Amino acid sequence: MRIAVTHSSKKGLLAEYMQRFGGHSDQAIPDDMFAEGDSQETIDAVIQTIQRLGHKVVGIEADNRVVQRLKAEKPQIVFNIAEGLFGDFRESYIPMTCERLGIPYTGSDPLTLGICLNKSRTKEILSHYAIPNAPFRLIYPHEDIQARLEDFPFPAIVKPLSEGSSKGIFNDSVLFAPESAAEIIQKMFAKYQQPLVIEKFLDGKELTVAVWGNGDEVEVLPIVEICFDALPSGAVPIYSYEAKWIWDRPEKPLNLFVCPASLSLTAEKRVEAVVREAWQVLGIKDWCRIDVRFDGEIPNILEVNPLPGILPKHEDNSCFPKAARTAGYSYGAMLEKIIDIAVKRWGMKDAVRVPEAALADCI
Repeated sequence: MRIAVTHSSKKGLLAEYMQRFGGHSDQAIPDDMFAEGDSQETIDAVIQTIQRLGHKVVGIEADNRVVQRLKAEKPQIVFNIAEGLFGDFRESYIPMTCERLGIPYTGSDPLTLGICLNKSRTKEILSHYAIPNAPFRLIYPHEDIQARLEDFPFPAIVKPLSEGSSKGIFNDSVLFAPESAAEIIQKMFAKYQQPLVIEKFLDGKELTVAVWGNGDEVEVLPIVEICFDALPSGAVPIYSYEAKWIWDRPEKPLNLFVCPASLSLTAEKRVEAVVREAWQVLGIKDWCRIDVRFDGEIPNILEVNPLPGILPKHEDNSCFPKAARTAGYSYGAMLEKIIDIAVKRWGMKDAVRVPEAALADCI
């Protein structure tokens, strides 16, 4: 097949940032500004692995030239991992472009991507369908913060409304009293220039759940458990930006994950049930990673990631590949499975079947 891999590299996101602000930005670039962009190593791994599966592949940066590139390349399907940088619909840009051009693509549609990026909209839909998630409030800049926090349960955690990859979630994002919350919240308003979500802090076990498929073929992969005991002394038990990108490094990985998770059969069934419900009501397609945290014996949906990270190396601790490997899929077989799921959903008739030998040869 002719496949285009659309992506947002960290270099590409920097170019997008500089194009918008240039030298006119009145503040330093936040350390985590480009956290959702992929490294060139990951982009190359995805492209080269799909090539080794026998496909004709081109990588396309999701920048201002993407429409022209897609028109010129004429792919049969787009393998999309592009995150974008600005706005609530930045993850929807490539799917919207593909739909405009009539090109099939992997993953969820523009509406679902937009909803899932917006934590408040996601939680409102989950709450409407009685799917457990932490109590929350949305806080806008220039509101009376103390009034918004009145009667809110503490400890709590505050997050930017529309970010992923632990962007904006730091060790000091857990707030233990309203008196100390206002300063942190004001700093986050200034840094991220968007509303914030404050949630009740759930102190139970945290999991991340990889899911793929469509319709009655949706499959929950082995559940990954996050082991907060591996964090440095004094760290708050959350999967923060520090935990994800600073303390846990490929050259010195932390023993942060167990897969499959150490759950009772009852707890595992509860997690799977709540994840499947969230998948259905949010209209997710093809693949996703859903974060869950227990409140007592009840698993709550924390985050929904319909464009999950797929870093290639074991030591990268990328959770979707980790779950797939535990289920018996190599990196290449995982990518081919995602493509196959999307091809079937689009009803494509001319997909090329990959020989088992090619799958076995991929990382």
